[in-house]
Amino acid sequence: MNKFILVGEDDKYYAGVYKRKLISDGYNVEIAENGAKVLEIAKKRKPDLILLDLIMPVMDGFTALKEIKADKTLEDVKVIVLSNLGQDEDIKMVKDLGADEYLVKSNLSISELSETIASYLK
Repeated sequence: MNKFILVGEDDKYYAGVYKRKLISDGYNVEIAENGAKVLEIAKKRKPDLILLDLIMPVMDGFTALKEIKADKTLEDVKVIVLSNLGQDEDIKMVKDLGADEYLVKSNLSISELSETIASYLK
């Protein structure tokens, strides 16, 4: 069975790029346009990995990450935060909340993202 990746991303451009690349890499992919939707989908269908933006409408990625890690059925899901917030305090907060990885979108190629995801889903 193919691994399931849930992408929390409100930017249509990024969401489309990630989805196309991940599907071509052989993953099942679903896009959630806000943190509340990420939680809703994750609870229905536990993902193998979540790619999570921080700045989203309805519920931001910080709150979604906190909720995911507080949920006993989801706490072991790998979470890679993808954001353009590159401040040390943001990175520290996300790591403290339980994210496995923090990647700055603007510094990242799609192939680097693909390799990072593959390393978590071995």
